[in-house]
Amino acid sequence: MAIIVPQLIEKARTQLSELTGLEIGSTLAISKDERGWRVSVEMVEKHSIPDSMDILANYDIWLDEDGNVLEFNRKRLRKRIDTEEVEE
Repeated sequence: MAIIVPQLIEKARTQLSELTGLEIGSTLAISKDERGWRVSVEMVEKHSIPDSMDILANYDIWLDEDGNVLEFNRKRLRKRIDTEEVEE
């Protein structure tokens, strides 16, 4: 039975939190390629006071067709206050 996208996202978020011990932030993207499903998730690396100084990390996690983790890696860090330029 094929797993559906919302289930993949939830599995990716839950497993990444368990593997890293970090708090889940936002889901940034999901796509499928020859390696499997890639889910990009923002995680809270470090809480700060004020909250705008929290350190956030973007992670990519690859899942197989059943939602099992194949690989994950941290792509970048940023402060919550830092805005990103959006390419159109």
